[in-house]
Amino acid sequence: MRIASLLPSATEIVCALGLADMLVGVSHECDYPPDVVAELPRLTRSAIPHNLPAAEVDAVVTARLQRGESLYLLEEQTLAQLQPDLLITQELCDVCAVSYSAVCALSTRLPGQPRIVSLAPPNLNGICADVATIADAVGYPERGVQLITQLQRRLDRVRSAVANCPRPRVFALEWLDPPFAAGHWVPEMIALAGGREVLGQPGQRSFRVTWEQIIAAQPEIILLIPCGYSAAMARREWAALPRPPGWYDIPAARTGHVYALDANSYCSRPAPRVVEGVEQLARLLHPTLKEWQ
Repeated sequence: MRIASLLPSATEIVCALGLADMLVGVSHECDYPPDVVAELPRLTRSAIPHNLPAAEVDAVVTARLQRGESLYLLEEQTLAQLQPDLLITQELCDVCAVSYSAVCALSTRLPGQPRIVSLAPPNLNGICADVATIADAVGYPERGVQLITQLQRRLDRVRSAVANCPRPRVFALEWLDPPFAAGHWVPEMIALAGGREVLGQPGQRSFRVTWEQIIAAQPEIILLIPCGYSAAMARREWAALPRPPGWYDIPAARTGHVYALDANSYCSRPAPRVVEGVEQLARLLHPTLKEWQ
């Protein structure tokens, strides 16, 4: 089977299932596993200029969505040449990848009209369900079962390790300017790691908040996890922003418990590496915790 993956999480799932040799093309944002994706044709491109500050990215995204314009463009000619049997896309977030409607329209024009698999995981169980969906679609359901079992065992080990630990108040900042509270699987990740998300809602979309709301929530730990950013990118962006009035009224600010994480790898993408993200969070929230076996 010839698979065209239009989003990074799907690429990661296909590779985690041991089926990387089926990939014939990936999105412009696919970067993992690097040895697999480096030479594959890129099937999408961004309509947003590169290297904009967070506030300008937010303004451009908002304006394009209000006009009904896509944030990503498809490389139709490349897709036609590759003749994929399967297109993997998503319906979860208009900001994260090519729109589902655009992929459906394109598939009717491609040779053989390839099948479409669309992913929309609202939470961690949804991510596991996507693993099963892709495994079933490519004819290897047993690999999906095996991978899901491995991931669930790792989560169970973390859950057991933090069961008797105090649960610090945590705020995950999913966008820095303007501030957004995290949604979907991120609050669940924090809960599994032994924390308590004070604003974000599990299974729901991320949403804009005010600094007054953040201050009122009194988080003891703040996680800088802007969607699509590495830890280094998040630190640079955060360092360039002025601190809001009342910043040092927040416990996390007074104690210095403000951490930039590699959201792009371990938080933003609904893929198997979110389990590693949960493990990293558990170590961060509970630094004295002995390593689980």
